[in-house]
Amino acid sequence: MALPELTPEQRQAALEKAAVVRQKRAELKKQLKAGEVKLSEVVKRAKDDEIIGKMRVSALLTAMPGIGQAKCASIMDEIGISATRRVAGLGPHQREALIELFG
Repeated sequence: MALPELTPEQRQAALEKAAVVRQKRAELKKQLKAGEVKLSEVVKRAKDDEIIGKMRVSALLTAMPGIGQAKCASIMDEIGISATRRVAGLGPHQREALIELFG
């Protein structure tokens, strides 16, 4: 399947939208790292907020203080979350397990 041809205006608009999304995700990760926002709040907001919903669970977990790549992989494996899973795609049991683990 070929990619659609975009006009220069459409391409510019897409680049600006992507930049805004990256900026908002970076701000959310910063808030998680600083402890200003709880993981449970972020998981609950994922249903309504597309920017959070399309974020990978692994990116969200590694933004938590004290959680690196290895610990993140261990947690996701223990709960049964695929490495490619997005936050909005979490099942109810997976969401509950994350909230129980991190509060």
